[in-house]
Amino acid sequence: MNKLTHLDETGAARMVDVGEKPVTQREAVAQACVAMLPETLELLLSGGHKKGDVFAVARVAGIQAAKKCSDLIPLCHPLMLNSVNVDFESDSQASEVRILARCRVSGKTGVEMEALTAASVAALTIYDMCKAVDRGMEIRSVTLLEKQGGKSGHWQRTDGEA
Repeated sequence: MNKLTHLDETGAARMVDVGEKPVTQREAVAQACVAMLPETLELLLSGGHKKGDVFAVARVAGIQAAKKCSDLIPLCHPLMLNSVNVDFESDSQASEVRILARCRVSGKTGVEMEALTAASVAALTIYDMCKAVDRGMEIRSVTLLEKQGGKSGHWQRTDGEA
């Protein structure tokens, strides 16, 4: 069984030493979904929200969040990100917006937390901008979909994986 890398032998929290690891190309993709009333989704898709382009603001918020990840998550390494992309897919049947965040870095440690943070903050921004018209929105399915690079190689979520 793998051990928790952010704990030392006494159980104290520690930042993992990545000094001896090689620099490799790394990428991670995460998602978050925001379920909402059909009328709220239509408002977003039509661009009729009085606060402006919700998706544009959420995209910038997600990118900024990825850049600030190490300020938010105590044991994350600060990374010089190569790129951050935040995209949105709407599903009228489910009345939800799916947020996909993709982060890339040339580095010694992965970018999973940056991708997860980007997706989460983009979802929170959609909630914040739309709460006046739909307080019942639900943020769900914040999850890592895929990661590549480093010693562990390529990993991709499979259907039914917890």
